[in-house]
Amino acid sequence: MRRNRIAFVAFLALATLMVFGAGYGYGAPAKKIRIAMLMASTIDDMAWSQSMYDGLKAVQKEMGADKLEFVTSERMGNPVDAGAAIRQYADQGFDIIIAHGAQYQSVLMELAPDFPKTTFAYGTGFTTAPNIFAYDPQAQEGAYLLGIVAALMSKTGVVGIVGPVESGDAIKYNYGFQQGVAAGSPNVKVRIAYTGSFGDIVGAGELAKVHMDAKADVLTGSSQQAVGAARAVAERANVYWMSTDMDQASLAPDHVLAAQVYHWEKVVKAMIDYRAQGVLGGKHLTLTFADGTLELRFNPKLVNRIPKAVLDRVEKAKQDIISGRLKVELPKPGGK
Repeated sequence: MRRNRIAFVAFLALATLMVFGAGYGYGAPAKKIRIAMLMASTIDDMAWSQSMYDGLKAVQKEMGADKLEFVTSERMGNPVDAGAAIRQYADQGFDIIIAHGAQYQSVLMELAPDFPKTTFAYGTGFTTAPNIFAYDPQAQEGAYLLGIVAALMSKTGVVGIVGPVESGDAIKYNYGFQQGVAAGSPNVKVRIAYTGSFGDIVGAGELAKVHMDAKADVLTGSSQQAVGAARAVAERANVYWMSTDMDQASLAPDHVLAAQVYHWEKVVKAMIDYRAQGVLGGKHLTLTFADGTLELRFNPKLVNRIPKAVLDRVEKAKQDIISGRLKVELPKPGGK
């Protein structure tokens, strides 16, 4: 009888441990997180979309495929198609839906109230809602550093920017780059032109050729169309390309001198953590050098061409940005 009582007490203790332990992660595995991502281009665009896709892959590798599932929808440039896909993912019960582009803001604002238990996210942006995160790379920070390098590495005294559309991340990047060039050398001229599209790869290549014909020997540009410009640069001797969003050195190993790299994995993990705490949105998430979500990366094949004095100057500027001593200014609202 006593033996049975001891066994019963042990059973109760074990049951209690299982019940309370489950709430702290000691019991059944945590619920799998399901993420859907929509993009205007493709997962292999070597720019904006691929950088986020690679970030999601990195988080999935860290967490495990049994803890994180994600799917993607490519070529969602049409707002109507994007809205239909977002609604379908929400109906299917995805936990987080990332609409990777500023152009999706109005679509999310319209749909999000219909799915109050779903987390939505978009960027570049800053306007949020109870279940919408806005993420916002401080692209001007790395652009400033790349601008310093461009100014000090240019032999012709002319550098070029191949811009997509005068909005969002592109404006911040271009503005920061111009300031960096001016800080590096006030005598270097910056020429800038826009294709009017985020995805005009051919047009970006043509604009790059126009810049180079006008003596520009260091070029840069943002968005998925930038690969067209980088390829055009690769066809000319003694011309360098500076990339942003991700490292594009594999496109032109002998021409891509440096890159600003976005570490989206930290942003994705922040959204997952917030959701676990019951916060489904309402946060403006930034990417900066200070928190490690931005990285300045030099092409190891070409870095020995950059004088140490230039590297030291760029490193000092980066540390000043991190500490807050240097603030890269942005255009005033409604201004250029």
